[in-house]
Amino acid sequence: MSTECQPPPARCILVAGPAGSGKSTLATALAVRRGLPLLDLDTLTNPLLDGLPASVLGEHWLAPAHGTAIRDARYAALTAVAAEVTATAGAAVLVAPFTAELAGGAAWDRLRAALGPADPVVVWIHGDAELLARRRAHRQAERDRHRPDTAAPPQPAVPHITVDAELTTEQQLFRVLRAAGERLPVPADAPLFDPAATPDFDAVLFDLDGTLADSTASVTRCWDRLAREFGAPAGLVQENHGQPADVLVGVLVGPDRQAAGRARIRELEITDAPSIDPIPGAHQFFSSVPEQRRAIVTSGVRDLATARLGAVGLPVPRTMVTFDDVEHGKPHPEPYLLAARRLGLDPARCLVFEDAPAGIASARAAGCRVVGVLGTSPAAELAGAELLVDGLDRLILVRQGEGLRLLPAN
Repeated sequence: MSTECQPPPARCILVAGPAGSGKSTLATALAVRRGLPLLDLDTLTNPLLDGLPASVLGEHWLAPAHGTAIRDARYAALTAVAAEVTATAGAAVLVAPFTAELAGGAAWDRLRAALGPADPVVVWIHGDAELLARRRAHRQAERDRHRPDTAAPPQPAVPHITVDAELTTEQQLFRVLRAAGERLPVPADAPLFDPAATPDFDAVLFDLDGTLADSTASVTRCWDRLAREFGAPAGLVQENHGQPADVLVGVLVGPDRQAAGRARIRELEITDAPSIDPIPGAHQFFSSVPEQRRAIVTSGVRDLATARLGAVGLPVPRTMVTFDDVEHGKPHPEPYLLAARRLGLDPARCLVFEDAPAGIASARAAGCRVVGVLGTSPAAELAGAELLVDGLDRLILVRQGEGLRLLPAN
């Protein structure tokens, strides 16, 4: 199956966020992906400022004593270079905090005027203050020693794409490009769309996390916090995505502290649920499935699933299989077999939407057909799915007599 996207016409991209949010890393990935020049405020101005004799400025150039004079000069340099690069290369990726510019007003107008006729794509990375502080401490950059302690920058007043600093660079890149209009084509000749190759479906079974609710950053944030509290390696979280919570707790905290670990992760994830957004198209597609023909099948516990559904504005369906309901979680087929049984339907006539390898393996073992939803795992890890989409808005479901038929939305 193809995973090649068609990029829209070039536009400047501005990547902003507080210190330690990973602006430069994401901006570099965007520049490489789009084949655009990269203009980093630090790269353009820091060598000059760092090279000035101490007698010139007296204090470090980030010191509050300099007011806005140096800040304004740095951004004037960035804006001038961006104007020249945009005039010759067509577009560029700019990376800086852009705090004043993203508040709108004259600073934004000056920057916007320098970037050509098309409105730039603004990407704003936000993150937990504790995470950003750990990152700054880890990189041990000299400039961070002189950076004044200020409150987290406010959300931009100009149109922007928001991404979470908890996500990997690839996960961030995926969300930015999707929001900017670079979508994965849906092959019109996919077997799942062909009535001769695929009978109509009787029901649609949805995983929750990463499929209906974009909870990837929340999951990472909460499980990394649990790992730190219990002294476990945080990398184990990514390696075990899609596994039931109790399995993950056992991996992270060991057998002697599982009860405490289970209670703590439930508290952390339910508290963080309001940070979650829906997957594009989740509301419309989920609502298009009749209540008696849909179910949610999640590795989470019921109270967490209910909290996350509420956070993204989706109703709790009459049929929902959670970790509380099964003896064997994903990748075992039991969760999807139980959902089909509760609906009174043959699993072979159920269509499943999943975002993780363990979930796809579970659905396939149950005999279901599977659509993979990108955003959590790389496409190569979802090879067990028959079709990949980058959002549920790429598909529609229509009633065909007594059955349901899947069709591309484009």
